[in-house]
Amino acid sequence: MPADMNDYFKKKRPGGGSFGDGPGMKMPNETPDFFKNFGKKAGLLYAVIGIVVILVVAKPWVIINSGEVGILKTLGKYQEEPLYPGFHLLMPFMQNAIIVDTKVRQTDYSQNEVLSDRRGINQRPPISILDSRGLPVDVELTVQYTLKPAIAPHTIATLGLNWEDKTINPNARDVVRSVIGNYTAEELPLKRNIIAQQIEEGMRERLDKLDNMPINLVAIQLRGIVLPDRIKEQIERVQIAKQEAERTRNEVERTKQEAMKAAEKARGEAEAKRIEAQGNADKRSIEAKAEAQANKIIADSLTKELIQLRQIEIQGKFNDALRENKDAKIFLTPGGATPNIWLDAKDPQKTTSANR
Repeated sequence: MPADMNDYFKKKRPGGGSFGDGPGMKMPNETPDFFKNFGKKAGLLYAVIGIVVILVVAKPWVIINSGEVGILKTLGKYQEEPLYPGFHLLMPFMQNAIIVDTKVRQTDYSQNEVLSDRRGINQRPPISILDSRGLPVDVELTVQYTLKPAIAPHTIATLGLNWEDKTINPNARDVVRSVIGNYTAEELPLKRNIIAQQIEEGMRERLDKLDNMPINLVAIQLRGIVLPDRIKEQIERVQIAKQEAERTRNEVERTKQEAMKAAEKARGEAEAKRIEAQGNADKRSIEAKAEAQANKIIADSLTKELIQLRQIEIQGKFNDALRENKDAKIFLTPGGATPNIWLDAKDPQKTTSANR
């Protein structure tokens, strides 16, 4: 700065002194103390910034949540021991961790649009297969499964992160084809439960044959069987015919029941009449037997002497009637052991039977 300018500032400073004379007063072009000391602190600042950059870029830690395992990868090599839920430190630029879901996952083979998300739901088209006669059939299926945590590193190292495409998908399609191929399209709706059981058993057998059995099958649900239109129409016609036949059988059975009921009623009435007639016949027979028995007893009791006695008695009554009225009319009615004698006397009150 020119000398005259310095003189100018000296003159302008209050008190007549220069800018550098008073306390706290500096020349306008003088470097601040912060920048004078920056060289001493720059090394520390650079170190802090470097550490922050390394932490941000390298991220030498990983947090594993529940339902997940971490697969540690050191210089490109998978470690056999998985990282279980928790906080884990890593060596920067040398190690990294791949997080794998071990919760229940699901693959849907369906015509309906289902939004796949990060929670383990995979959407795939229905499984198209042929029945035993070569007719096309679509099968809708839901498969639920989990990845075994203990052997997840080996599974990922062997099959890769798309392990589902190499295990669940091909095996499900093969099992469904082999099971459905044993049935005709018409049989599929009728044997749905049997088919579902066979598919689940076949899928478990296939997954158990994988190396180290890395997958646990939770469940398989047979959601639907889509048949060709003409097969649907044929099945509907068969169902209608069966319903009509069932209705006819019910009608015949009802008519048969009514006929049997009427027959039973007629048999009951006939049996009642037979029993009544038998009772009457038995009654008459009993009465006849009793009368015959009585007559036999009477006949057995009519001895020769008794008959002679009765004849004498009748002869006496005859003689009495003639003595009383010689004009009396006497009627002899044969019957029994002695004849009945009827007298027609002049006095009607005296008309009597001689054998009384």
